Amino acid sequence: MNLVVKIDTPGLHAALQTVCDVVADAGGVALLVGGCVRDFALDISAKDLDIEVYGIEPKRLLEILKERFKVDLVGQAFGVIKIQGHPIDVSIPRRESKAGLGHKGFEIFSDPDMSPAEAASRRDFTMNAIAFDPRRGKIIDPYNGLRDLEHRLLRHTTEKFSEDPLRVLRGMQFAARFDLSVAPETVALCQNIEPEGLAVERIFEEWKKLILYGRKPSRGLTFLQDSGWLRYFPELEAFVGCQQDPIWHPEGDVWIHTLHCLDVFAGERTGDPWEDLVVGFAVLCHDLGKPATTKFEDGRFRSKGHDIAGEAPTRLFLGRLTRQQELIDEVVPLVIAHLRPVDLFNSQAGHSAIRRLARRVKRIDRLVRVAKADQLGRPPIAMDQFPAGDWLLEQAGLLGVESSDVKPLVMGRHLIELGLLPGPQFGRILNACFEAQLDGKFSTVEDGVAYAGTVIAGTVDG
Repeated sequence: MNLVVKIDTPGLHAALQTVCDVVADAGGVALLVGGCVRDFALDISAKDLDIEVYGIEPKRLLEILKERFKVDLVGQAFGVIKIQGHPIDVSIPRRESKAGLGHKGFEIFSDPDMSPAEAASRRDFTMNAIAFDPRRGKIIDPYNGLRDLEHRLLRHTTEKFSEDPLRVLRGMQFAARFDLSVAPETVALCQNIEPEGLAVERIFEEWKKLILYGRKPSRGLTFLQDSGWLRYFPELEAFVGCQQDPIWHPEGDVWIHTLHCLDVFAGERTGDPWEDLVVGFAVLCHDLGKPATTKFEDGRFRSKGHDIAGEAPTRLFLGRLTRQQELIDEVVPLVIAHLRPVDLFNSQAGHSAIRRLARRVKRIDRLVRVAKADQLGRPPIAMDQFPAGDWLLEQAGLLGVESSDVKPLVMGRHLIELGLLPGPQFGRILNACFEAQLDGKFSTVEDGVAYAGTVIAGTVDG
């Protein structure tokens, strides 16, 4: 496999060359390491660079870099030197020893005399253990990471892998991001690792990468299942073996269906991180109500009310995964309403129903993305068409609620302008006006104020 340095960021290539030159002038060697080298091997342009410097003591390295760059030093004693103005981290190779629980339970010592092969042994996967000397064009690949990439294989580097349980979740998102199979020996090793001492924030970061960057999320989740780690996410584990009507779901159980749905979602991301995160987690969680509601009735598996029943397990699952309450609150309505696009399309529902749906889910376009993934995640049924979603987006667009909530037109200040004093009746009148707005009785502030006047006057049923 050839390795070509691909850098699109302006000025980054020149900064890299300068770092390598000043290190060489001081008698050291600067090697590109980690994710950027992996990306070069995959013909992906690197957005940031990690450089390890050999043969120079930490204090001397800091001095020579300060002569050419403004830098920030991160970490106690000696950690990582960040080059200001460029996404470059420079460090000395480090020795680590396990001293406590979790991914932070390590004592770290810089060692400029360590060999690149020994330094690579502390990395998680062989594809991340490749180093590259840009001055000499030399590849250093002691664990055959390039070979594994050629075979689309994710393999752990050494038995030290098991010292950091976060690496299992990194394996999940790497398998998804790069569409990789996981080596059997890596799967077996992960089966004996427990998530000791992992912070919620770090766990969420790996799930976030799976949702935002996974080309094939099913790869990552299948690895999670094979490694035995699905048991640490019991709401998802309940999908496995949860039967579905084979006429409607020929693909298999709820777990298999969810994997297909996520792969559909991954093929249609918008590129907006927040929107993709909300929709992606809603796709992951949309059937969480099925395990509790699925019954075999009249010769068929049915899951009546699973949409509504999905709220509680979604909140439990996401509540353990993140402290971002806003994310949870925006995912849950999509889970509850994921069947509504098809229901409204089948009944050719009117504008009032669509406005009310927009009010509940905030963004119809989000809901359509979730429902589309649900519909298309049933191969060989509905492989590329979702007419219900197209219809709903068109109708919502006509109403101006495709990508926004329905906001009340009549506000308290309007009632005051009409001569009404603030009091308990305010809420009743505002609610009546909003209901009328949702029903399409008015669509402008002026007409809404006029309608409020009739409510106040008692000429209509408030």
